[in-house]
Amino acid sequence: MTQRSPRNLELADFLRRARGKVDATRTGLPYDGRIRRVPGLRREEVALRAGVSTDYYTRLEQGRRITPSEGVLDALARALGLDQAGRAHLLDLAGNAAYAPGRRTPSVPRVRPGLRQLLDSFASNPAFITNRRSDILASNALARALLADFEAMPARARNYTRWMFLDDAARTLFVDWDEQARAAVEGLRLAVGADPGDRSAQELVAELSTASEHFRTWWEEHGVFLRTYGTKRLQHPVVGELAVQYESLTLPGDSDQILFVYSTEPASASRQALDLLASWALTPAS
Repeated sequence: MTQRSPRNLELADFLRRARGKVDATRTGLPYDGRIRRVPGLRREEVALRAGVSTDYYTRLEQGRRITPSEGVLDALARALGLDQAGRAHLLDLAGNAAYAPGRRTPSVPRVRPGLRQLLDSFASNPAFITNRRSDILASNALARALLADFEAMPARARNYTRWMFLDDAARTLFVDWDEQARAAVEGLRLAVGADPGDRSAQELVAELSTASEHFRTWWEEHGVFLRTYGTKRLQHPVVGELAVQYESLTLPGDSDQILFVYSTEPASASRQALDLLASWALTPAS
């Protein structure tokens, strides 16, 4: 019997789910008269679009121990219409296909003093730094006022995705909680695919899969998402409704640390709300 590694099975699952999401009517494939009983492309159609044999692609979806070349992976990414995050995840899974899961404990991440000073310099903008599995490594005062005081939490709880699913305050804060929570799951999926030996990430996934049906459902869908920019809508308990735009920057010299900065439209109601929150956050407690 051909053995299948966990990483090969992860690759197979991702390919099957990606294939099922493709709208066959938009691919330009000729109609062959057969009724489609399930959504998405058939295996032979993916193989045709990627320029590989159906047998080869079928073995990939079966989780066989084969490692496709980068050229084949690029062709599969195009055939499946993968975006930047999906292509990166495909390459990660294929590159890690022979990986034997271990119990590597990552080193304790440390934010340089200069980066902490940079965070604090964003007095009018919430800003924080995470690692790829969404641990909050540092945050400024306005980020703590807008989202949560992560630095006051136990070290194990300082994780954006964990907070999103296990803290009721997060559900109340985000008007578009479903959208933001799903993006957090898909970002974590991307991180786990890139570093399958991260035991802390594995433990986080196991905890959230047990504690949250939403997390478990979205995790099993195997979607991936790269958070680079976007908008979040919030209903803050102190300043009310506001919308913030975020930008994320991978820090030079440490690719595992990501800087997030939130901003608002100038002279908007959201800007006024954020200014009020900044004033409230910086007022000493009496």
